[in-house]
Amino acid sequence: MALAALRPVTNRLALLRRLASLSFSSQLIAPFNSNPTWQNSDHVAGVPSVTPPVCGGFSRQVREPHSEVLSGAASIEQSPAAAAGEHAIRNEPRNDWTREEIQAIYESPLMDLLLYGAQVHKHTHTWREVQQCTLLSIKTGGCSEDCSYCPQSSRYNTGVQAQKLLSEDVVLEAAKKAKEAGSSRFCMGAAWRDTVGRKTNFNQILEYVKEIRAMGMEVCCTLGMLEKKQAEQLKTAGLTAYNHNLDTSREYYPNIITTRSYDERLKTLELVRDAGISVCSGGIIGLGEAEEDRVGLLHTLATLPEHPESVPINALLAVKGTPLENQKPVEVWEMVRMIATARIVMPKAMVRLSAGRVRFSQPEQALCFMAGANSIFTGEKLLTTPNNDKDADQQMFQTLGLIPKPPNFQLGHSYSSGDESVEEAAVSA
Repeated sequence: MALAALRPVTNRLALLRRLASLSFSSQLIAPFNSNPTWQNSDHVAGVPSVTPPVCGGFSRQVREPHSEVLSGAASIEQSPAAAAGEHAIRNEPRNDWTREEIQAIYESPLMDLLLYGAQVHKHTHTWREVQQCTLLSIKTGGCSEDCSYCPQSSRYNTGVQAQKLLSEDVVLEAAKKAKEAGSSRFCMGAAWRDTVGRKTNFNQILEYVKEIRAMGMEVCCTLGMLEKKQAEQLKTAGLTAYNHNLDTSREYYPNIITTRSYDERLKTLELVRDAGISVCSGGIIGLGEAEEDRVGLLHTLATLPEHPESVPINALLAVKGTPLENQKPVEVWEMVRMIATARIVMPKAMVRLSAGRVRFSQPEQALCFMAGANSIFTGEKLLTTPNNDKDADQQMFQTLGLIPKPPNFQLGHSYSSGDESVEEAAVSA
């Protein structure tokens, strides 16, 4: 009986000796090697291997149990996140993802998702750079839409009062303070369905865009649906990016919004892209959707003709008076899984840790940055909802060794009459 009890220990010692005798060649550390033959290069004498297909067309190395070495231990498989991450590092971004592929990546072990999200991030971006953005509500409340999460809808009693468009002085002062606080992108949001029939307000916004761009900042707007001519005017004014979120999957979307169709949202993104403006589009988790809907959102974004320049990942901040006021808060693990999957399938996009960040501690936010997030929103509010404290954010940057990302003037680059002076302003700042 005593000898029988010692057998598992003896077997484990034999396995350790076996592993110790192997040299740590490039084949054993394939995830960190540039060798493109990673799929089938990991043969070890005495340990036969096979390469079965997995969901979505990825191949992964599976080491079959060897009776003399593993003694019945479970086989070790490469997860879909690992396979997709390695592919993203060695190849150009894909726009032909299947939903099943993204589902398999999303469902990979969380540690794999975190590791390969980080590896792809490090390969495609400056590792510790995080862009600070500021989002200002320039026209608050009174929106005719019925977005279930939004306190600015006129259909819900949330205490948000309808206001007129902010004056130029107020907007430019806010942009100036945002830049002084470290933001390199200034975003302006207006609570209305679209810009049709709002010529006076729209022309004012065009002036805001020109003035803020001249400060040496990227400029983003979220103004609802656009017409083709308006998109072209925003481009000429120097707009860097236009935000128009898809919110959730096509299937779950009717449960959240009925006053604007999914196809109308996609059409707006098309007009923005055709005008040469960078697309900013993401969604919200915590709306009551299933994980399949989160995957559906990412699949739609990752199969657009061009990946969005920015992908904001928002965690719902439930507001009293909205239909979603009783939704359970999103846990950080859900954010990490969403961010890492977005990073792997859209490797060159800016993945923005957006609304809901205020609920996460600094260590939890650090996990999100490790997973692939490289942007945050700073300032007291995100439109009308609370945001993280400025001093706490500065301390977090110091603690984590994060580097503020400068503006990128290759985005929205038709502002030729002012680009040179704008770049000089950014450098001198």
